[in-house]
Amino acid sequence: MAKKEDFTKQDQNLENVEEVMSTTSVWIEEHKNMLTWIVLAIVVVVGGCITVNKYVIKPKAIEASNENAKAEVYFTAGDWQKALSGDDAECIGFEAIADEYSRYQEGELAALYAGICHYKLGEYEEAAKYLKKFSAKDLTIDPAARQLLGDAYVQMDELEKAAVAFRSAANSDNEIVAPMSLKKAGFVYLELGDKEQAKKVFEMIRKQYPTSAEASDIDKYIALTEE
Repeated sequence: MAKKEDFTKQDQNLENVEEVMSTTSVWIEEHKNMLTWIVLAIVVVVGGCITVNKYVIKPKAIEASNENAKAEVYFTAGDWQKALSGDDAECIGFEAIADEYSRYQEGELAALYAGICHYKLGEYEEAAKYLKKFSAKDLTIDPAARQLLGDAYVQMDELEKAAVAFRSAANSDNEIVAPMSLKKAGFVYLELGDKEQAKKVFEMIRKQYPTSAEASDIDKYIALTEE
């Protein structure tokens, strides 16, 4: 059976709750004008975000996507220069899209395309500039872009940066890109005279990607690091 003091304690708790609620009600009544303005401000901010998203962000994203589609026609045809710079007609080119729509995903995609085009044209510094602007969560495209960035650094003889880019591409665990990037990193380390790091990445291929094409002849490259 419940003790009397238990009921007394419950009565006291109830009184405390009632006192708090009463105090809160008074405070709300005294500050109702301020609360009204706060609620209105929240509504305006949220409404503003929805409006910006509907009338600014989405149309811009669609606009950028349409521009990409025009440039992709030249890209598919292998006309790297027109894909980059446009055709002085309807197509403005990937460079302009990447710069004008840099805040949108479509702008980042244009930066990737621009990087590839510059690489194809042998313009490796520009290729690196645009490839560094690209990032994505896609487990295939993102590491492939990083690997191409590494290739651009190799062409510029910036081998330390190339090694970093290749290792970054390999961290994706993509079973096609990762072993290829590790092998490229190994070659760069050999060129730098860092046999220890070269051996490390070559052995990673043998251990983590034993069925990959890169693993088929990896032992001979490991042997090079032990000479």
